[in-house]
Amino acid sequence: MSQQFDVIVIGGGPGGYIAAIRAAQLGFKVAAIDEWKNDKGGPAPGGTCTNVGCIPSKALLQSSEHFEFSHKHLAEHGVKVSGVELDLPTLLGRKDTVVKQNNDGILYLFKKNKISFFHGRGSFAKAADGGYEIQVSGAKEETLSAKQVVIATGSNARALPGTPFDEVNVLSNDGALRLGAVPKTLALIGSGVIGLEMGSVWRRLGADVTILEGLPTFLGAVDQQVAKEAKKAFDKQGLKINLGVKVGEIKTSDAGVSIAYTDAKGEAQTLQADKLIVSIGRVPNTVGLNGEAVGLKLDERGAIVVDDECRTNLPGVWAIGDVVRGPMLAHKAEEEGVAVAERMAGQHGHVNFNTIPWVIYTSPEIAWVGKTEEQLKAEGVAYKAGSFPFLANGRARALGDTTGFVKFIADATTDEILGVHIVGPQASELISEAVVAMEFKASAEDIARICHAHPSLSEATKEAALAVDKRTLNF
Repeated sequence: MSQQFDVIVIGGGPGGYIAAIRAAQLGFKVAAIDEWKNDKGGPAPGGTCTNVGCIPSKALLQSSEHFEFSHKHLAEHGVKVSGVELDLPTLLGRKDTVVKQNNDGILYLFKKNKISFFHGRGSFAKAADGGYEIQVSGAKEETLSAKQVVIATGSNARALPGTPFDEVNVLSNDGALRLGAVPKTLALIGSGVIGLEMGSVWRRLGADVTILEGLPTFLGAVDQQVAKEAKKAFDKQGLKINLGVKVGEIKTSDAGVSIAYTDAKGEAQTLQADKLIVSIGRVPNTVGLNGEAVGLKLDERGAIVVDDECRTNLPGVWAIGDVVRGPMLAHKAEEEGVAVAERMAGQHGHVNFNTIPWVIYTSPEIAWVGKTEEQLKAEGVAYKAGSFPFLANGRARALGDTTGFVKFIADATTDEILGVHIVGPQASELISEAVVAMEFKASAEDIARICHAHPSLSEATKEAALAVDKRTLNF
């Protein structure tokens, strides 16, 4: 006999658990299924983001930044220290504690919102009685049924063809977070978000890091003025970034990893490293979902096909987050989760893809929302742009971090903000003002006329908006 629910959510990552909570708030009887396990075999909801992605990587970035700062920059502040040593087990232990706090927080939210949580893998059994039977395979086998199902099964790291992850020498983002010792030499394939963040962590902790990138341009999706500034900073830090390479044979041994590749000049090269992190993107996760049992449609990439409102080809079945089209971002999944729950309740949930922010949590941080100059040129849109350097910002000088700038792009005729791009300190926090402004279709002049606290990094945002009209006050 199956247990009856109004809504079943398969997957407890950012999209899934938020969809479950919002559905419960709207009065639905909700079941949430998630199979992630902690090291003791207990439930660890939160998906890739909480367990092996956003949260642990930010914990390591913060710890490694403290370590490097104590070695290289504390003396500038008149703080003399000696004998600073790395305690890697404690550093990794703190990361695990942060992850567990987030896992436990989600379990608490399920309980608070009266959501029935099932620990195991959820899969379609059959369509039945105008709804669906979902099988839960875990420590205890369960059969659930509901008329509405939300698929939020996320994504998996993409492996290089012929070179599977062994999480010993060839590492995914998971293995990159669990290294038991700092490698002397570390190679990365892919200079995207994961590559740059993990490369930054282990470089700060003492590894000699080399990144191999197949594309001829650095951070091709980023505004190229920002990308060039970031590349300059990473080069200065000691990250070796090789662009336009073609990776060949990869061999592993007790001595480490050997990567054969052709460089941008077409010359054959070999890179020897203790460890290799592969970060060449992610693939939608539908393994074990048994969608074929009910005729669930997938596209050529293996993603679940949905319409603009996240409806699949099956009545009452929705899909959100990394397992569908669009950017693979935790906050995008969350917004889709809320929107789907509201649509099920007859409301008009909405996700604006044009105002989804992007962030790379390196130092300097990189954040942006909206269109780049390159995109606007390609689209033939007339625009005007202005930027303001953190070098001229009083708070940045006081912090001791004046790398980078804020850049505004606005419509040449209407002055509506079309894109904001930031490279520099706390860009991840500063970008939110731009997201709000663009969501309300603000003009650059609107931001230029708003009073910003002094001294603050956000003044660089105001000054960049002023720069669109060529009237900065402090530069």
